[in-house]
Order: sequence, then structure tokens, then C-alpha cells
Amino acid sequence: MIEIRGIKKAFGKTEAVRGVTLTVSKGEFFGLLGPNGAGKTTTINILSTLLKPDAGTVRIGGYDVQREAAQCKQLIGVVPQELALYDDLSAMENLIFWGRLYNIKRADAAERSLEMLRLFELDHRRNSLLKTFSGGMKRRVNIAAAMIHRPEILLMDEPTVGVDPQSRHQIYQILAQFSAQGITIIYTTHQMDEVEKLCSRIGIIDHGKLIACGTLDELRAFSGDSQLIVVTFENIQPDKLEMLKKKFSQSVKIADDRLSFKTENVAADLPPLISRCTELGLIIRHVAIERANLETIFLSLTGRKLRE
Repeated sequence: MIEIRGIKKAFGKTEAVRGVTLTVSKGEFFGLLGPNGAGKTTTINILSTLLKPDAGTVRIGGYDVQREAAQCKQLIGVVPQELALYDDLSAMENLIFWGRLYNIKRADAAERSLEMLRLFELDHRRNSLLKTFSGGMKRRVNIAAAMIHRPEILLMDEPTVGVDPQSRHQIYQILAQFSAQGITIIYTTHQMDEVEKLCSRIGIIDHGKLIACGTLDELRAFSGDSQLIVVTFENIQPDKLEMLKKKFSQSVKIADDRLSFKTENVAADLPPLISRCTELGLIIRHVAIERANLETIFLSLTGRKLRE
């Protein structure tokens, strides 16, 4: 459905996207992750036809985004980071406005708008001005606006920023419905739990390059973060924790009173770890064996330093 081949985009001397190649199949729910400034939004903007790549090609539904942008726009719905709505219009008026931009007849646009507002449980506020809506309600209208022309592909860039838990849960449910209907979704977010719940496949982009791509299990195998031994201590002794860390080198990560030990063989690695803790006089409160989650994999592949 989406074929990206070697796209590049620079802004002055800054290379935002550096040779990204990716294929997303029809009906796939694809998560695109990366640190701040990694190139996620630039990639979404290229797919949305808002930016032209400096090199490479993108085909959406068989159409070239540069030469056949009009055809591509009919296939895609875009949910940008910033709300693409008008505060001084009602929810209904906002959706009709976007429907008319896609050359939908006014009566049909009104019918579809009401349908979308019902889906998002906002039909009781159809005539209320958008400026009276909460942040979560506005986000729901924003997604509805992207779906008004019934696109086959939904491009979502941080769609749940500032959304309350109830609205976020409802958005998850509706996106799962869209996915079940065969709509292709590309989803960017900093919320790792969202991606784990929603996405069938995940791409990690860093410094403008796609550094890993696959299912969660495939990313675990790629990063080497298959399992974690997690030890919580009763008494926090930073100097002894550091001694423990040196003993087991890069396999150990320490945060507060919690130690995480990456392992591919729990049976072989757990006894010496426990033995060394005992030697150092560290009192263990709890030991757990966990599969590496997406956050652990992400930090392993991109580094732990925050970038702004």
C-alpha cells in the first residue's frame, strides 16, 4: 500500500531524513518511533504530500506522491500534531468544512459528519463551538476530520498529545475498529504502551535513518533484549550497586533501588547475580523475570540520553 524507497530530506545543513526505505502493507497498523528530532514528522509530511523529498520515491496505492499528489490525497487522511480545526466553528461545521474540501456534496458531508461524531460519542455536542471543547474532545474531532472522506490510509502524528485517559482509551478502541476494517495506519507517538497495544509492526527511526523494523518479538531479537532479570533491593547502597554493575559490565542497568540485568539465559545468569548481591551485603526484596518491553528495546537501540 505504501512503498518508500531511499527518501532523503534536508533543511539547510540539517539532514532530517537520510535514505529511509520502508514498505507498509494494506491494512497494517504500523508504529513509527524515534527520539525528538529523529525524522518522524518529516517522514509523515512527505507521505502526506506536504513536503517533497530531496531524493528517493514514495508510492501510495500505486501513485507517486510527487507526480500524482491529487490521487494520493484522496487515499490518505492526516492527523497532524497541531489541531487542524477552527475554534469559532462548531464540531459539525468543522467536519463539513473538511468534507467540502474533498468535494463531498454538502448533504453527504453533513451525513458523514454526524456519523463520525456519533462514532466518537460527540454528537450531543455537534452544535457547540470547538473552543468550548476539552483537549481530548478536540483530538477526537481532529481524527474525525481526517476520516471524513473515508480514506484507505490514516497517517497519525502524535494524535493523543494532551489527551485524558478516558479519551485516549476511546481513541484506541476506534483505531482498532478502523484497523479491523482494513484501513492502513501509520502511527507516531512517544507513548510506548500505545504502540505495544495497537501496532502489528514497528519501525524505529534515529538520526534520520530507519535503524530497526519488525514485530515486537523481532525487535527483541534484533536488539538482544530478549529477557530481563529485575532485582529490587531493600537497602539502597549506591557504592555497592556500582560494584555490582562493574562485575557484570554492560548487562546491568541501575535506576534508584531497581536493577535490570539483560540475559539470554536466566538459569545460567541468575545464580551468580544473586551470589554477588549476597557477598556485597545487598538485601534483595524482590526478583522478577520479564520479557523486554518496547521502551527497553527503544532505549537500547537509540541510547538513553534525552534529545531536544
